[in-house]
Amino acid sequence: MKNFAFLAAILATMLSSHAAPLTLEDISPHLSTNAQIIWKAPTNSLPKKKWIYKKILPRIFSVAVISNAIVLASLQDKGFPQPSTNEICMDYDSCPCGHPCTFSIRPYFATLAYTMPNFDRDSGKDIPSDEVIVKRAWGCTFQLNIDSAQLMQKAPRSHICSSDENGRDNTNNQVCGRGVFLSRLIDGIAFMGNGNDGWETEGFWIGFGSYGKIRAFTLVWPNLERYEIHQTASPAQIINCIRAFKTPMPPIDDEPNYFARVKNLANAKKFTITKITPYYGEGVFGEAPTNNEPPKFVTPFAELEAVADFGNSNVTVRLLSPILSSEVIRILGTKDK
Repeated sequence: MKNFAFLAAILATMLSSHAAPLTLEDISPHLSTNAQIIWKAPTNSLPKKKWIYKKILPRIFSVAVISNAIVLASLQDKGFPQPSTNEICMDYDSCPCGHPCTFSIRPYFATLAYTMPNFDRDSGKDIPSDEVIVKRAWGCTFQLNIDSAQLMQKAPRSHICSSDENGRDNTNNQVCGRGVFLSRLIDGIAFMGNGNDGWETEGFWIGFGSYGKIRAFTLVWPNLERYEIHQTASPAQIINCIRAFKTPMPPIDDEPNYFARVKNLANAKKFTITKITPYYGEGVFGEAPTNNEPPKFVTPFAELEAVADFGNSNVTVRLLSPILSSEVIRILGTKDK
Protein backbone atom coordinates (compact mmCIF):
# COMPACT_ATOMS: atom_id res chain seq x y z
CA MET A 1 0.00 0.00 0.00
CA LYS A 2 1.04 3.53 -0.68
CA ASN A 3 1.32 6.20 1.97
CA PHE A 4 -1.08 9.10 1.49
CA ALA A 5 -1.19 12.62 2.84
CA PHE A 6 -3.75 13.67 5.37
CA LEU A 7 -7.45 14.16 4.47
CA ALA A 8 -7.46 16.26 1.32
CA ALA A 9 -4.73 14.17 -0.30
CA ILE A 10 -6.41 10.97 0.90
CA LEU A 11 -9.63 12.04 -0.77
CA ALA A 12 -7.78 13.18 -3.87
CA THR A 13 -6.18 9.76 -4.16
CA MET A 14 -9.50 7.99 -3.66
CA LEU A 15 -10.81 10.12 -6.51
CA SER A 16 -7.71 9.67 -8.65
CA SER A 17 -9.71 9.56 -11.88
CA HIS A 18 -10.23 13.30 -11.55
CA ALA A 19 -8.10 15.13 -14.15
CA ALA A 20 -6.53 17.78 -11.91
CA PRO A 21 -5.31 17.73 -8.28
CA LEU A 22 -8.18 18.38 -5.91
CA THR A 23 -8.29 21.15 -3.33
CA LEU A 24 -10.34 21.37 -0.14
CA GLU A 25 -12.75 23.67 -1.99
CA ASP A 26 -13.32 21.06 -4.73
CA ILE A 27 -14.56 18.44 -2.29
CA SER A 28 -16.35 20.65 0.25
CA PRO A 29 -20.02 21.66 0.11
CA HIS A 30 -20.58 25.22 -1.12
CA LEU A 31 -23.53 26.18 1.04
CA SER A 32 -25.43 29.28 0.07
CA THR A 33 -24.81 32.38 2.18
CA ASN A 34 -28.56 32.26 2.91
CA ALA A 35 -28.43 28.71 4.25
CA GLN A 36 -28.72 28.41 8.02
CA ILE A 37 -26.00 26.45 9.76
CA ILE A 38 -27.20 25.21 13.14
CA TRP A 39 -24.96 23.52 15.70
CA LYS A 40 -26.72 20.81 17.74
CA ALA A 41 -23.77 18.47 18.31
CA PRO A 42 -22.96 17.81 21.99
CA THR A 43 -19.44 18.95 22.85
CA ASN A 44 -19.30 18.23 26.59
CA SER A 45 -17.21 15.08 26.11
CA LEU A 46 -14.61 16.74 23.87
CA PRO A 47 -11.24 17.52 25.50
CA LYS A 48 -10.62 21.25 25.85
CA LYS A 49 -7.11 20.83 24.43
CA LYS A 50 -5.46 18.25 22.18
CA TRP A 51 -1.90 17.30 21.35
CA ILE A 52 -0.13 17.27 18.02
CA TYR A 53 2.41 14.42 17.96
CA LYS A 54 5.72 14.20 16.14
CA LYS A 55 6.91 10.92 14.65
CA ILE A 56 10.27 9.50 15.65
CA LEU A 57 11.52 7.91 12.44
CA PRO A 58 12.85 5.54 11.31
CA ARG A 59 11.04 2.88 13.34
CA ILE A 60 13.33 -0.14 13.59
CA PHE A 61 11.28 -3.24 14.35
CA SER A 62 12.88 -5.72 16.73
CA VAL A 63 14.19 -9.18 15.86
CA ALA A 64 11.27 -10.77 17.71
CA VAL A 65 8.61 -8.71 15.93
CA ILE A 66 10.12 -9.36 12.49
CA SER A 67 10.52 -13.09 13.18
CA ASN A 68 6.95 -13.44 14.44
CA ALA A 69 5.65 -11.51 11.42
CA ILE A 70 7.54 -13.86 9.08
CA VAL A 71 5.97 -16.84 10.86
CA LEU A 72 2.49 -15.29 10.58
CA ALA A 73 3.12 -14.90 6.85
CA SER A 74 4.31 -18.56 6.62
CA LEU A 75 7.55 -17.41 5.01
CA GLN A 76 9.99 -19.16 7.36
CA ASP A 77 11.64 -20.97 4.46
CA LYS A 78 12.53 -17.62 2.87
CA GLY A 79 14.68 -16.47 5.77
CA PHE A 80 14.39 -13.86 8.49
CA PRO A 81 15.34 -10.23 7.73
CA GLN A 82 17.41 -8.44 10.35
CA PRO A 83 16.47 -5.08 11.92
CA SER A 84 17.71 -2.22 9.77
CA THR A 85 16.93 1.29 8.58
CA ASN A 86 16.86 -0.06 5.03
CA GLU A 87 13.61 -0.87 3.27
CA ILE A 88 13.04 -4.58 2.72
CA CYS A 89 10.90 -6.01 -0.08
CA MET A 90 10.59 -9.77 -0.34
CA ASP A 91 8.80 -10.33 -3.65
CA TYR A 92 7.24 -13.72 -4.41
CA ASP A 93 4.25 -12.62 -6.46
CA SER A 94 4.22 -12.42 -10.25
CA CYS A 95 0.59 -11.30 -10.28
CA PRO A 96 0.13 -7.57 -11.06
CA CYS A 97 -2.29 -7.04 -8.18
CA GLY A 98 -1.00 -3.67 -7.03
CA HIS A 99 1.11 -5.19 -4.23
CA PRO A 100 4.80 -4.83 -5.14
CA CYS A 101 6.07 -6.81 -2.13
CA THR A 102 4.91 -10.04 -0.56
CA PHE A 103 6.61 -9.02 2.68
CA SER A 104 7.89 -5.52 3.32
CA ILE A 105 9.44 -3.44 6.07
CA ARG A 106 9.54 0.33 5.60
CA PRO A 107 11.27 1.90 8.62
CA TYR A 108 10.69 5.51 7.51
CA PHE A 109 6.98 4.80 7.23
CA ALA A 110 7.00 2.66 10.41
CA THR A 111 5.27 -0.09 8.44
CA LEU A 112 5.54 -3.85 8.34
CA ALA A 113 3.26 -5.65 5.88
CA TYR A 114 2.45 -8.97 4.21
CA THR A 115 0.32 -9.68 1.14
CA MET A 116 0.01 -13.29 0.03
CA PRO A 117 1.04 -14.18 -3.53
CA ASN A 118 -1.89 -13.93 -5.97
CA PHE A 119 -3.73 -11.88 -3.37
CA ASP A 120 -6.69 -11.22 -5.66
CA ARG A 121 -7.43 -14.92 -6.06
CA ASP A 122 -9.25 -17.04 -3.49
CA SER A 123 -12.06 -19.58 -3.35
CA GLY A 124 -13.71 -17.95 -0.34
CA LYS A 125 -14.52 -21.37 1.12
CA ASP A 126 -14.88 -21.76 4.89
CA ILE A 127 -13.94 -18.18 5.79
CA PRO A 128 -13.84 -17.98 9.61
CA SER A 129 -16.62 -16.28 11.52
CA ASP A 130 -16.16 -12.70 12.66
CA GLU A 131 -15.76 -13.96 16.22
CA VAL A 132 -12.83 -16.16 15.19
CA ILE A 133 -11.29 -13.43 13.01
CA VAL A 134 -11.38 -10.91 15.85
CA LYS A 135 -9.95 -13.39 18.37
CA ARG A 136 -7.08 -14.29 16.03
CA ALA A 137 -6.37 -10.62 15.30
CA TRP A 138 -6.02 -9.79 18.99
CA GLY A 139 -3.76 -12.83 19.40
CA CYS A 140 -1.47 -11.53 16.68
CA THR A 141 -1.02 -8.23 18.50
CA PHE A 142 0.73 -10.08 21.33
CA GLN A 143 3.12 -11.70 18.82
CA LEU A 144 3.87 -8.30 17.27
CA ASN A 145 4.43 -6.63 20.65
CA ILE A 146 1.52 -4.20 20.36
CA ASP A 147 0.01 -2.90 23.59
CA SER A 148 -3.64 -3.99 23.42
CA ALA A 149 -4.60 -1.09 25.69
CA GLN A 150 -3.66 1.24 22.82
CA LEU A 151 -6.01 -0.40 20.33
CA MET A 152 -9.68 -0.13 19.43
CA GLN A 153 -11.42 -2.69 17.23
CA LYS A 154 -13.31 -1.54 14.13
CA ALA A 155 -16.05 -3.60 12.47
CA PRO A 156 -14.88 -6.54 10.29
CA ARG A 157 -15.16 -6.00 6.56
CA SER A 158 -15.31 -8.22 3.47
CA HIS A 159 -13.02 -8.35 0.45
CA ILE A 160 -14.15 -9.42 -3.01
CA CYS A 161 -11.46 -10.95 -5.23
CA SER A 162 -11.38 -10.47 -8.97
CA SER A 163 -10.75 -14.20 -9.54
CA ASP A 164 -11.29 -17.56 -7.88
CA GLU A 165 -8.38 -19.79 -6.84
CA ASN A 166 -8.00 -21.01 -10.44
CA GLY A 167 -7.83 -17.54 -11.95
CA ARG A 168 -11.39 -17.54 -13.32
CA ASP A 169 -13.22 -14.20 -13.21
CA ASN A 170 -15.32 -13.72 -10.09
CA THR A 171 -18.50 -12.74 -11.92
CA ASN A 172 -20.70 -13.35 -8.88
CA ASN A 173 -18.82 -10.94 -6.59
CA GLN A 174 -18.13 -13.80 -4.22
CA VAL A 175 -16.58 -12.69 -0.92
CA CYS A 176 -13.10 -14.19 -0.71
CA GLY A 177 -11.92 -12.80 2.61
CA ARG A 178 -12.81 -10.97 5.80
CA GLY A 179 -10.57 -8.60 7.72
CA VAL A 180 -10.57 -6.55 10.88
CA PHE A 181 -8.72 -3.37 11.84
CA LEU A 182 -7.49 -2.64 15.35
CA SER A 183 -6.98 1.10 15.29
CA ARG A 184 -4.26 2.75 17.31
CA LEU A 185 -5.53 4.95 20.14
CA ILE A 186 -3.81 8.20 21.05
CA ASP A 187 -5.09 9.81 24.24
CA GLY A 188 -8.14 7.59 23.84
CA ILE A 189 -8.83 8.81 20.27
CA ALA A 190 -8.78 6.39 17.32
CA PHE A 191 -7.68 6.83 13.71
CA MET A 192 -10.27 7.10 10.98
CA GLY A 193 -10.55 4.28 8.48
CA ASN A 194 -10.52 0.50 8.51
CA GLY A 195 -6.88 -0.21 7.80
CA ASN A 196 -7.38 -1.54 4.27
CA ASP A 197 -9.03 1.51 2.70
CA GLY A 198 -6.08 2.13 0.42
CA TRP A 199 -3.84 4.13 2.74
CA GLU A 200 -1.71 3.25 5.72
CA THR A 201 -3.56 3.94 8.95
CA GLU A 202 -1.89 3.58 12.33
CA GLY A 203 -2.80 0.29 13.96
CA PHE A 204 -2.98 -3.34 12.90
CA TRP A 205 -5.08 -4.76 10.07
CA ILE A 206 -5.31 -8.44 9.18
CA GLY A 207 -7.37 -10.31 6.61
CA PHE A 208 -8.30 -13.99 6.44
CA GLY A 209 -9.45 -16.06 3.47
CA SER A 210 -10.54 -19.61 2.71
CA TYR A 211 -9.98 -22.12 5.50
CA GLY A 212 -8.72 -19.33 7.74
CA LYS A 213 -5.45 -18.65 5.95
CA ILE A 214 -3.90 -15.24 6.52
CA ARG A 215 -4.25 -13.32 3.26
CA ALA A 216 -2.57 -10.08 4.35
CA PHE A 217 -1.71 -7.91 7.32
CA THR A 218 -0.30 -4.43 7.91
CA LEU A 219 1.22 -2.97 11.05
CA VAL A 220 1.73 0.81 11.09
CA TRP A 221 3.23 1.94 14.38
CA PRO A 222 5.67 4.87 14.52
CA ASN A 223 7.12 5.96 17.82
CA LEU A 224 5.55 9.29 18.81
CA GLU A 225 6.40 12.18 21.09
CA ARG A 226 4.21 15.06 22.16
CA TYR A 227 4.98 18.14 20.10
CA GLU A 228 2.43 20.91 20.77
CA ILE A 229 -0.85 21.23 22.62
CA HIS A 230 -3.61 23.45 21.26
CA GLN A 231 -7.06 24.66 22.21
CA THR A 232 -9.99 22.77 20.71
CA ALA A 233 -11.85 24.79 18.08
CA SER A 234 -15.20 26.28 19.01
CA PRO A 235 -18.41 25.43 17.11
CA ALA A 236 -18.34 28.95 15.66
CA GLN A 237 -14.83 28.39 14.26
CA ILE A 238 -15.83 25.11 12.67
CA ILE A 239 -18.91 26.74 11.14
CA ASN A 240 -16.57 29.39 9.68
CA CYS A 241 -14.65 26.54 8.00
CA ILE A 242 -17.88 25.21 6.52
CA ARG A 243 -18.75 28.69 5.22
CA ALA A 244 -15.27 28.96 3.68
CA PHE A 245 -15.58 25.59 1.88
CA LYS A 246 -12.79 24.00 3.96
CA THR A 247 -14.65 20.91 5.20
CA PRO A 248 -14.33 18.06 2.65
CA MET A 249 -17.03 15.44 2.29
CA PRO A 250 -15.65 11.88 2.06
CA PRO A 251 -16.94 9.73 -0.79
CA ILE A 252 -18.88 6.58 -0.01
CA ASP A 253 -16.55 3.88 -1.32
CA ASP A 254 -16.20 4.46 -5.09
CA GLU A 255 -19.51 6.24 -5.61
CA PRO A 256 -19.82 7.37 -9.26
CA ASN A 257 -21.86 10.50 -8.51
CA TYR A 258 -19.64 11.89 -5.77
CA PHE A 259 -19.05 15.34 -7.28
CA ALA A 260 -22.75 15.70 -8.11
CA ARG A 261 -23.58 14.95 -4.47
CA VAL A 262 -21.11 17.59 -3.26
CA LYS A 263 -22.47 20.15 -5.73
CA ASN A 264 -26.10 19.42 -4.78
CA LEU A 265 -25.48 20.49 -1.18
CA ALA A 266 -25.37 24.09 -2.44
CA ASN A 267 -29.17 23.83 -2.63
CA ALA A 268 -29.59 23.11 1.08
CA LYS A 269 -31.68 25.67 2.93
CA LYS A 270 -30.62 24.53 6.39
CA PHE A 271 -27.60 22.58 7.59
CA THR A 272 -27.77 21.08 11.10
CA ILE A 273 -24.65 19.59 12.69
CA THR A 274 -25.79 16.77 14.95
CA LYS A 275 -22.57 14.99 15.94
CA ILE A 276 -18.83 15.62 16.17
CA THR A 277 -16.29 12.79 16.54
CA PRO A 278 -12.58 13.42 17.07
CA TYR A 279 -9.97 11.32 15.24
CA TYR A 280 -6.23 11.33 14.72
CA GLY A 281 -4.74 11.32 11.22
CA GLU A 282 -1.42 11.32 9.42
CA GLY A 283 0.13 14.69 8.62
CA VAL A 284 -1.47 18.13 8.70
CA PHE A 285 -5.05 18.91 7.71
CA GLY A 286 -5.26 19.81 4.02
CA GLU A 287 -1.53 19.58 3.32
CA ALA A 288 0.32 16.88 1.37
CA PRO A 289 3.95 15.88 2.02
CA THR A 290 6.20 16.18 -1.02
CA ASN A 291 8.33 13.58 -2.81
CA ASN A 292 6.38 10.68 -1.25
CA GLU A 293 7.94 11.44 2.13
CA PRO A 294 6.23 10.14 5.26
CA PRO A 295 4.15 12.72 7.16
CA LYS A 296 6.13 14.07 10.10
CA PHE A 297 3.17 14.72 12.38
CA VAL A 298 0.03 13.06 13.67
CA THR A 299 -2.76 15.59 14.09
CA PRO A 300 -6.30 15.49 15.49
CA PHE A 301 -9.28 16.42 13.33
CA ALA A 302 -13.04 15.91 13.44
CA GLU A 303 -15.76 14.09 11.57
CA LEU A 304 -19.03 16.03 11.53
CA GLU A 305 -22.39 14.40 10.99
CA ALA A 306 -25.02 16.78 9.68
CA VAL A 307 -28.49 16.90 8.16
CA ALA A 308 -28.89 18.95 4.98
CA ASP A 309 -32.49 20.18 4.66
CA PHE A 310 -33.59 21.04 1.10
CA GLY A 311 -37.11 22.15 2.07
CA ASN A 312 -38.98 19.13 0.72
CA SER A 313 -36.35 16.51 1.59
CA ASN A 314 -33.25 16.04 3.71
CA VAL A 315 -30.13 13.91 3.70
CA THR A 316 -27.49 12.99 6.28
CA VAL A 317 -23.90 13.80 5.31
CA ARG A 318 -20.42 13.53 6.82
CA LEU A 319 -17.80 16.26 6.67
CA LEU A 320 -14.18 16.39 7.83
CA SER A 321 -13.03 19.45 9.73
CA PRO A 322 -10.04 20.79 11.65
CA ILE A 323 -10.61 20.46 15.37
CA LEU A 324 -7.79 22.66 16.69
CA SER A 325 -8.32 26.40 16.95
CA SER A 326 -4.82 26.98 15.58
CA GLU A 327 -5.60 24.84 12.52
CA VAL A 328 -8.76 26.82 11.80
CA ILE A 329 -6.77 30.06 11.94
CA ARG A 330 -4.12 28.62 9.61
CA ILE A 331 -6.61 27.30 7.09
CA LEU A 332 -8.77 30.41 7.01
CA GLY A 333 -5.77 32.74 7.06
CA THR A 334 -7.43 34.95 9.64
CA LYS A 335 -6.81 36.01 13.20
CA ASP A 336 -8.75 34.33 15.98
CA LYS A 337 -11.95 36.11 16.93
